[in-house]
Amino acid sequence: MTNIGVEQIEQMERGALITLWQELMDKPLPRHMSIVFLKQVLAFEVQSKRNGGLHSGFIKRLNKQAVGSKPKRSNTEPKPGGRLLREWNGITHVVDIADGHYVWKEKRYRSLSAIARAITGAHWSGPRFFGLNKKEIQ
Repeated sequence: MTNIGVEQIEQMERGALITLWQELMDKPLPRHMSIVFLKQVLAFEVQSKRNGGLHSGFIKRLNKQAVGSKPKRSNTEPKPGGRLLREWNGITHVVDIADGHYVWKEKRYRSLSAIARAITGAHWSGPRFFGLNKKEIQ
């Protein structure tokens, strides 16, 4: 399965995805990983390996974070032109950040909390739902 493409991964059943995970990764498959996220991780891994792997500087930064170093963030406020992604119940939600508002499903929202509420049906802190809280970033 080493010459597998992203299109093939999209069509695979869970059993075949698990087999591919075992071929590509050094670690066991995390429990409760959704099939959507599993496909995304495997597609990234296949493309990365096909293109020579990750840049060494990026790997160094990841390793620093893995041993407890805190990433340097000057501001947790999302900047216009950015994009937030959040998987919820197997669906990946994309929020575009504009100047003074947010866009989700082609509709404008004044806050991330309103979008989080629309996605989940419950009251959420928008920054927390999208992983932007200072405590969670550090």
